[in-house]
Amino acid sequence: MADADKTTGLAAVAEAVKQAPGRGLPPVHLWHPEHCGDIDIVIRRDGIWMHEGSPIGRPELVRLFSTILRKDADGHVLVTPGEKLSITVEDLPFRAVAVERKGESLVFTTDVGDKTVAGPEAPLIVETDPETGEPAPRVRVRADLWARIARPVFYELVEMADQDGEQLIVRSNGAAFSLGAFAA
Repeated sequence: MADADKTTGLAAVAEAVKQAPGRGLPPVHLWHPEHCGDIDIVIRRDGIWMHEGSPIGRPELVRLFSTILRKDADGHVLVTPGEKLSITVEDLPFRAVAVERKGESLVFTTDVGDKTVAGPEAPLIVETDPETGEPAPRVRVRADLWARIARPVFYELVEMADQDGEQLIVRSNGAAFSLGAFAA
């Protein structure tokens, strides 16, 4: 790869992410570069990350990109200290693929390896489609990035829920969240 190719686009994003210390998240909230345009990355509704029409087949690369993802007022972007590139997100950027009860908390694991504890700072929200009645559960992962809760995980939550009046409720980290109306 020519040096010029390493300074722009996907290569530049990958190089910048490698500079992030340790396995933690880089401080994307502190980075405010000029918007450089769009990059042909799509996070599909089913959670598959695509680049130029093909799935990104390396989970490590998807994880890498997920760490520099941010949602700004104008949409989802991959951001480094030197570049800000818009991407397309068809639904939500992450999928909550597992949930575990740890003491009084519900800990969700996403498809990119993030863990989030539902609570006041990471609410669990269930919206219901008014036409189909289908629930669309989600949980906040970080900042304004959310995970769609996978159907099997939602079923686990329903099994954990208590009935409170006409609502099914789960509790986590000092907060109560409605999963929806109880249907007898």
